[in-house]
Amino acid sequence: MFFNINSNKMFFIFILIFSTLISISSNSWMGCWIGLEINLMSFIPLISNSSNLLSSEASLKYFLTQSIASINFLFSILLKLILLKNFEMNNLISILINSSMMMKMGSAPFHFWFPNIIEGMSWLNCFILMTWQKITPMILLSYYLNKNFLMLIMMINTIIGAIGGINQTSLRKLMSFSSINNLGWMMSSIMISENLWMLYFCMYSFFISIMCFLFYILNIYFINQLFMFNINFLLKFMILINFLSLGGLPPFLGFFPKWTIINFMILNKLYFISFIFIMMSLITLFYYMRIIYSCILFNYLKLKWLKIQIKNNYFMLILFISLISSMGMILSTLFFL
Repeated sequence: MFFNINSNKMFFIFILIFSTLISISSNSWMGCWIGLEINLMSFIPLISNSSNLLSSEASLKYFLTQSIASINFLFSILLKLILLKNFEMNNLISILINSSMMMKMGSAPFHFWFPNIIEGMSWLNCFILMTWQKITPMILLSYYLNKNFLMLIMMINTIIGAIGGINQTSLRKLMSFSSINNLGWMMSSIMISENLWMLYFCMYSFFISIMCFLFYILNIYFINQLFMFNINFLLKFMILINFLSLGGLPPFLGFFPKWTIINFMILNKLYFISFIFIMMSLITLFYYMRIIYSCILFNYLKLKWLKIQIKNNYFMLILFISLISSMGMILSTLFFL
């Protein structure tokens, strides 16, 4: 099974969810910080695996980076409490708090730990790190955001996320750069409204879950494995649909939240930022297409003993989800008529 859960893991997953709820429902900065610390301590046992050296290294790196981000956050909170009467420092404190939150979720320019850590994880942990672990920092960011600083970070995120994924052969690293790119879109959506962020985040989580689930079933971690395996053509086509939807190509469901964000940005006369966002989306679509190109078009030696058998119910589930991805745009336009 995708989750492969024992009672210990179930306990830590429960604490992970609970800690996020503590942070986002807290009415003081100190409560938010405590929630973040509990979240860190519950995620590390989920990553670490004594039989796998890479995952042990990933858990150690994760602990160090998150600890540094937490110290920065705590320092910013204390600075804010001490210098509360002096309003000249407000801008600097907001940048400090925003930066520590960005480091927490692996946003550029504090993203260097993110692809390295993802490389040593299972697909389930990748999914948790790319989706659930972004909720708390994002919501805390929305409480005290510095708009000018955030606009610059949004652009850096989309550029680094798009360019960083071009020469990657590891699917996990590629998905992590895709996540950094989407983080730029998420930041722009949280500047507009929390409801739009919720819509974008839910759709993004939906597509990431499909991709992680697909790669987990196929037991694939690198691009060359896709054309070495004799995978069912329909399955390859479903991977293509979901990848294009994640990239935000117009007829698919993934385009809908991006379209809404671009619409808001153009109405607010942020033409340059929206231009960069659209251009970088084209680059992400290029490297998604490259994966599928190698997967579908290469007439690779078909080794019969490498044929993958997928359970029928899994296959039907993936087929149904791919239909939602491809037909979702049509359905969503009917709702807004």
